[in-house]
Amino acid sequence: MDLAPEELQFLSIPDILRESTSIPKQSPKTFYLITLTLIFPLSFAILAHSLFTHPLLNQLQGPSTDPAQLHHKWTVLLLFQFFYLIFLFAFSLLSTAAVVFTVASLYTSKPVSFSNTLSAIPKVFKRLFITFLWVSLLMVAYNFLFVGFLVLLIIAIDSQNPLLLLFSGVAVVVLFLVVHVYITALWHLASVVSVLESVYGFAAMKKSYELMKGKTGMAFALVFGYLTSCGIIGVVFGTVVVHGGSDYGVFARIVVGGFLVGLLVIVNLVGLLLQSVFYYVCKSYHHQGIDKSALHDHLGGYLGEYVPLKSSIQMENLDV
Repeated sequence: MDLAPEELQFLSIPDILRESTSIPKQSPKTFYLITLTLIFPLSFAILAHSLFTHPLLNQLQGPSTDPAQLHHKWTVLLLFQFFYLIFLFAFSLLSTAAVVFTVASLYTSKPVSFSNTLSAIPKVFKRLFITFLWVSLLMVAYNFLFVGFLVLLIIAIDSQNPLLLLFSGVAVVVLFLVVHVYITALWHLASVVSVLESVYGFAAMKKSYELMKGKTGMAFALVFGYLTSCGIIGVVFGTVVVHGGSDYGVFARIVVGGFLVGLLVIVNLVGLLLQSVFYYVCKSYHHQGIDKSALHDHLGGYLGEYVPLKSSIQMENLDV
């Protein structure tokens, strides 16, 4: 990013999008390798997941008189789901760590390479993992609340109680469209905080909450746009590739599937870049100085570089 810290707070959503999409041009090889090794497998797994689960679900819904066979199918499905979630969780955190670290390195004029990014990931991953655990606790509480109001909505429909139906319906919509998006925005920003600052876990979530003040609307718009894009891609993939066997030929499904995977890769990469840039926007908005020298040292700590910078001359030597 070539913008001065004080200019960042004035960026609009189109400006942030334009700034984010220009970042890979500063180190195309590094971002190409990050995309190929981390973001592509993540995006492919998200869409291809339904290709494997759909046949299993169809078999479970069909007639079966053999309990042993039924038990085997359920075991296969649950094992597949378990390993899928582990894979999804791991590559999501790895992609976040790689992109946030690389963007920050570029921002501080630190030499950027794919090998440096890989070297930093183990320590970054541990911090992101702890933050993710805290966010997971929040999501568990949210899901209990959401399911509770969903049950209430079903009861209201069965009882035909208009007031209860209105109350529960509004609650479900607000929880899904507002609270879910807000928690996602909180998580994304807390992930960046966990990498770039000396806090993680609950402290990172608290810092994320404070940073989003005054920029909540922008955070909501960015996350909602990202989730909507992913949702549309998922629906089209399910309609054409997964369930479109009788309506579309094999070649057409392969072409559409490949195109959608590529599109999701772009969406995920841009989403990670956006959350990185948004962090700097929030820092600038709250007039929290972004000390590039301190950030440079902090990033170096992930690589085992603990020599503090004492002058601008030293900074220039490191940039060579």
